[in-house]
Amino acid sequence: MAPAYGSWWEYRLVGGDELVAKYDPRGAVVGSVSRAEVRAEGHWHAAAVVLVRSPDGEQVYVHLRSPDKDVFPSAYDCWAGGVVAAGETPAECAGRELAEELGIHGVSPVPLFTLVYDRPPIRCHNFAFEVRWGGPIIHQPEEIVGGDWMPLPELRAWADDPTSPLVPDGRLGIQEWFRRYG
Repeated sequence: MAPAYGSWWEYRLVGGDELVAKYDPRGAVVGSVSRAEVRAEGHWHAAAVVLVRSPDGEQVYVHLRSPDKDVFPSAYDCWAGGVVAAGETPAECAGRELAEELGIHGVSPVPLFTLVYDRPPIRCHNFAFEVRWGGPIIHQPEEIVGGDWMPLPELRAWADDPTSPLVPDGRLGIQEWFRRYG
């Protein structure tokens, strides 16, 4: 069992950099590597991404990423999430990222599908999850500038419009979600 978030985070830091799970192209964990190395060398890694839907399922929470993000800064995303840490499962990552980014606690993300994003230098297995949430949203200011609920038809229009401001991997993920569930 993973330690509490504070000590878990300390465990994942190596030389001041986050230690993340290294994956192979097929989606199996093959070791660990620093986050800086993943970004610099284009290693395969994984992310847990969570679609946050309103209690009635008719809206999705969409947020604006910080201009300081190392990947897709100042773009909109309909998935909360992040890179899977060394020793962490995608499901554990999904819960951790929901708590960190949006202040969502006490929910169990439901697994949906895995989508491969292979556009070097980003090579990632995105493990997609979903939750329903009607409580408060508290943004992590280092990662999220703001956000709001978006009706599904409007999100579908954004997903289908290549000029919309959605992050590229998030666009592919929500297109897959609409293909399967919408």
